Amino acid sequence: MIHVAGTNGKGSTIAFLRAFLEAAGYRVHVFTKPHLVRFNERIRLAGRLIEDAHLAALLEECERANEGRPITYFEITTAAAFLAFARIPADILLLETGLGGRFDATNVIRRPAVTAITPVSLDHQHFLGETVAAIAGEKAGILKKGCPAVLAPQVPAASAPLEAAARRIAAPLFRGGTEWRVEAAAGGLRYEGQRWARLDLPPPALFGPHQYVNAGVALACLDRLDGFSLATHALAAGIRKVDWPARLQHLTSGRLVCRLPPGWELWLDGAHNEAAGEALARVAAESWRDRPLHLIFGMLESHDADGFLRPLAPHVRGLHALTIPGEAHARSAAGVAAAAARVGIAAATRSDLADALAHVADASPAGRILICGSLYLAGHALRENGPTIGEQT
Repeated sequence: MIHVAGTNGKGSTIAFLRAFLEAAGYRVHVFTKPHLVRFNERIRLAGRLIEDAHLAALLEECERANEGRPITYFEITTAAAFLAFARIPADILLLETGLGGRFDATNVIRRPAVTAITPVSLDHQHFLGETVAAIAGEKAGILKKGCPAVLAPQVPAASAPLEAAARRIAAPLFRGGTEWRVEAAAGGLRYEGQRWARLDLPPPALFGPHQYVNAGVALACLDRLDGFSLATHALAAGIRKVDWPARLQHLTSGRLVCRLPPGWELWLDGAHNEAAGEALARVAAESWRDRPLHLIFGMLESHDADGFLRPLAPHVRGLHALTIPGEAHARSAAGVAAAAARVGIAAATRSDLADALAHVADASPAGRILICGSLYLAGHALRENGPTIGEQT
């Protein structure tokens, strides 16, 4: 098992790991969250999404075993996933934490092959602590004695507690920027580490400079993974085919896309914290200067809308604020618009995605639309655009 925690990039890192390992011919189980369209997306058994009947039977079995005692949604679905993984043969399980690490329901693995912590930043402070150092301390809870600990490049406030925790339990450190490095080079990605002194691969299929870091974390995990044969041609095939919806995903067909006149692009991203906003701002500054950028934006009350939008403000022509449909804890469209106004973005409230797209498309000249602010909004957009990713295996 490879166990992955962190604030941003966990799902993308696991997507790279899956792509690399499957391209090398391995059978891979995957447990991720949240789902975008169907719950089945969270559980992948030896390469295929879990089927409805199998999932229902597992959940019923877990309910019987629990005998009516208190249990959370994430706890019982994690138990069902582990039951499925135990019964279906595979070579490796890629396991994403739900929240934090130390007290996470996934953190019952006594000896993973590798643990990894992606970049740590502020998010879910009401559960994990008010500082980056406190949050890093919670993420460090997945590290295990003697198991290689792969760390993404971290801000100093995160690296100090992560490294201290690893040393305390004698988990061998493998740190981004020290024991391994990744960069854009020679028209692609260059990784330098232990298993591969220098590895040159094509650019990642996932868009954005932050995906080079996520691919690097995945390669560092494989660098420290014993017993797996990973040829360069398989890694090259994997990085070309990696897929992870709603992470700077360019929508090129579907019902929402058809609403736009020629010359418009529609993009989708589930980012929802300050560090992710900064990553999107880098994309806007480096790659999206060719046409005006408009946001269709919705967010949960528990996340920092001002912090997310502030780095994007210099790059955004206007914002169309939504209340995320069907989410009890969604920030109101008026609240979203007020947050945008506080950071200097011109904003208007809209009733739904269709209304927002109609108003954006009235702008001139043609430009680029980014739906962002929440994975829940991203999932809603994918359902509205159709066909859904939940129909794929």
